[in-house]
Amino acid sequence: MARQTVRRPRTRPSGRRPGDSGTRDAILDAALALFAERGYDGASVRAIAADAGVDPALIRHFFGDKETLFTTVVADRTTIPDRIAGSLAGDPASVGRRVTDAYLRVWEAAETRPILLALVRSATTSSRASELLQELLGARLQAYDEAPQDSDRARALALVAAHLFGVVVARHVVGLAALVRIGHDELVELVAPTIQRYLSQV
Repeated sequence: MARQTVRRPRTRPSGRRPGDSGTRDAILDAALALFAERGYDGASVRAIAADAGVDPALIRHFFGDKETLFTTVVADRTTIPDRIAGSLAGDPASVGRRVTDAYLRVWEAAETRPILLALVRSATTSSRASELLQELLGARLQAYDEAPQDSDRARALALVAAHLFGVVVARHVVGLAALVRIGHDELVELVAPTIQRYLSQV
């Protein structure tokens, strides 16, 4: 009687979840949440791995270190610079309103708010986070406009970024009650004329 061959199921390699893309996304989602909650320094690789349900070695496998992970979270989980920079296109007479509206909306949107909170809370303690914040909210806006860095246009854009950043930090990070109570449309109407003035002077 012929002998039957029994095939044994293959065992998966240890230390890796099935599906690299799913694992990578799980890590990025966990990192986004913890960076937003605790800032760059407060979110440890071990805590991120625990929230993602993976071994910390997998974070090193995909990203190398925490700084690269943070940078990747910013790059992969946001379209903030493009949305803000795109608002510069169009009728110059209404550019202040478009920029103000776009800037405030990225802070109010569920998919972009955690990224911004992570950067702001981390920038005071991490030089790398501070650089990323400048890149995200200022430098890339100026690069999109192609204005020389020492030009009046570049200075105007820097003032725009600084003014709007102050408003959103007071509203969303500090929680200044008088600003929190203002609705989006009303706040745009209050702030936009100043932004328009900055951009109209060059």
